[in-house]
Amino acid sequence: MLAWFALVPLLVALRNLSPKRGFILGFIAGLVHYLTLLYWLVYTMHTYGNLPMALCMFVLVLASAFLALYPAAFSATLLNLCAKPGICIFAIPVLWVAFEYMRSLFFLAFPWELIGYSQYNNLLLIQISDMFGVYGVSFLIALSNTTIYLTLLYLTKKDWKRESVTKKAALGSIFVFALIFVLVLSYGKWRIDSIDRLVCSSPSIKAAIVQGNIDQAVKWNPEIQRLTVKKYIELSFLSKADNPDIVVWPETATPFYFLYNIELSNMVKKGINDTGTTFLFGSPSFIFGKGVVEYYNTAYLVSRDGKVYGKYDKVRLVPFGEYIPFNKWLPFVGKMVEGVGDFKPGIKGKTIKWGDYSLGVQICYEVIFPDLSRSMAKNKAALLVNITNDAWFGTTSAPYQHFSMAIFRAVENRRALVRSANTGISGFIDPVGRIIEKTDLFKETVVTRSVPLIQKTSFYTRFGDLFAIACMVATSICYMLKYVYNRLVPVNLDP
Repeated sequence: MLAWFALVPLLVALRNLSPKRGFILGFIAGLVHYLTLLYWLVYTMHTYGNLPMALCMFVLVLASAFLALYPAAFSATLLNLCAKPGICIFAIPVLWVAFEYMRSLFFLAFPWELIGYSQYNNLLLIQISDMFGVYGVSFLIALSNTTIYLTLLYLTKKDWKRESVTKKAALGSIFVFALIFVLVLSYGKWRIDSIDRLVCSSPSIKAAIVQGNIDQAVKWNPEIQRLTVKKYIELSFLSKADNPDIVVWPETATPFYFLYNIELSNMVKKGINDTGTTFLFGSPSFIFGKGVVEYYNTAYLVSRDGKVYGKYDKVRLVPFGEYIPFNKWLPFVGKMVEGVGDFKPGIKGKTIKWGDYSLGVQICYEVIFPDLSRSMAKNKAALLVNITNDAWFGTTSAPYQHFSMAIFRAVENRRALVRSANTGISGFIDPVGRIIEKTDLFKETVVTRSVPLIQKTSFYTRFGDLFAIACMVATSICYMLKYVYNRLVPVNLDP
């Protein structure tokens, strides 16, 4: 609820500032926001990275400062381009979406908890994601903030850039927001009904998710590996009464090299055979390539007779967790982080063939990148599967934040999503974003549910982030026009 007016204080503070001062103010606001949003990084790095608390705090501030550059740039751009209150009605939401989208670009992209994700449990509103992605919801929220802000300026007789907000501008912003809001709700109701009908006419399977609740601190201990595999097999066997078509284990549920460690691999295969169904699970893997060993974070799909149908290698690797950026130029960085891997990325959009259908697998935080699940749905994936290990986050808010973003991947592509997490939150999400079932944190459990297999392509799956790109292009064009105007029109220096 707070998201609908959360930006108003920032907009009030920006009133009549120069772009430079606006940048500083936006940076401070962004820094405070990300420090409170990503506080769990300290817990993760200190508990499992064994880093000193002071260094953990420094990394949190550094990461937050980097992300704070986006609201800082938004603030400066707004003050630079938006000279009149009437322009703000659309300028603010367009600029907000443009800079949110920029957070998803480049190799250090981290589009964690964009403002649109705050509406993950509002089914009617989030249905527009199958056209505009999460950015459409972000636009609507930014438009709400703009409407409240302009109305507030009019009622208090305050100005924007030293120009008064007219009654026409205030009422116009209210009308525009109300109209778009009603259209969004109407579309949401219609789309939910149509997708529900599609689900009823689509084939379905039974999927079982297994949450082993393995302590991250001992997971990779050689003495614990056998116990870990034994626990997952025993939990999986409990699902046999439900006759699932597939059993899903979390990321690196097998803490060894599957197919290479013969003893433990045979133990897993026997457990699969005893359960009598197909299994999907995470495991580290490696291949020999060009004289070096290449490591991957992998998901395997294995039949009841032990045959490997296929595998998926994680594409979006965690910087400083699964690889070291600029390692050639910054070799000392690797020494700062204990246990950092050196993984290679897989192939974007790759799916795993399973009978007449294909599975789209996202490992860990890959689910926060819309383009990955979209590329899989576009490549005929009929079901999305997210396997993860959120034990790194403890009891912080991070597992809840992570789960909320997965909901949008289901809505955007109109696919059911099955999520298996080592310590939670595991769950099932239907193609309209309903949470069919979810588990508690740090609980050993196995849950079986029926999920539809849909192959119809949504607008978003087909065309991607056209809306967000249009916002970014519009921002760039306005900047260029402003630059040309300032060059061609001389500044009046008369007193």
